[in-house]
Amino acid sequence: MKVLVSWCEAVALIFILKLYFNASYQLTGLQVCSLCGGTVQNNTYVGDFCTLSAGRIDKRCCLANDNSSDPERIIGLDLSSCSLTQMEDLSGASTVVVIDLSLNPITNISDKVFQGFLDLKFLILPEHIACPGGNASWQQMDVKQGKQLCKDQKNMCNQTGQMSMNCPENSLCGPYGPGFFECHCAENYHGYKCLRQAEFPALKVFGPLAASTVVISFLLWITQRRKAKSL
Repeated sequence: MKVLVSWCEAVALIFILKLYFNASYQLTGLQVCSLCGGTVQNNTYVGDFCTLSAGRIDKRCCLANDNSSDPERIIGLDLSSCSLTQMEDLSGASTVVVIDLSLNPITNISDKVFQGFLDLKFLILPEHIACPGGNASWQQMDVKQGKQLCKDQKNMCNQTGQMSMNCPENSLCGPYGPGFFECHCAENYHGYKCLRQAEFPALKVFGPLAASTVVISFLLWITQRRKAKSL
């Protein structure tokens, strides 16, 4: 019985930690807007874009002012002139269209910082930093007034969205940010490298999982109730 209780407590702990990390991720978007003091200014790349997009300025971010399901969706991010020396995580702003990181003493930025940025169309960097993914990822790259401009992100897959040489057989290629792509199993294929044909057995996979979750939750509830009564 003690072993079962310990196992139940471990499952509960994992569940709580998962909720915690999910909550931390949801806050990341708001934290990105506060990486630097001040607010988005007029007559800047992000400021002009926000005005044309009828967006809403919040600190260093431009938020989409529409009827989407996410009222905090970031479409513009201005971190220029913030004295930033490094940039390691912008995942909270993965929905952004325009990013300005110019006029910062950043020495290097990993391409992985922009992984998953599917909507990114205009990126402004310090002059000495190359556009992520290079020529293969952007329609146009220019250096103007001490700034590296990366315009119009290319689709790393072929334009038809069909089978790709970069993905295994029975899979489709999908863009995943400048210089990145990801592979999805084609219809009626699933499993490792999409080698299994037929529909994914969702009921067989998730049915026992859901049942075991209910049983474990019930046992945990009983255990905690007994502990409460003993007190």
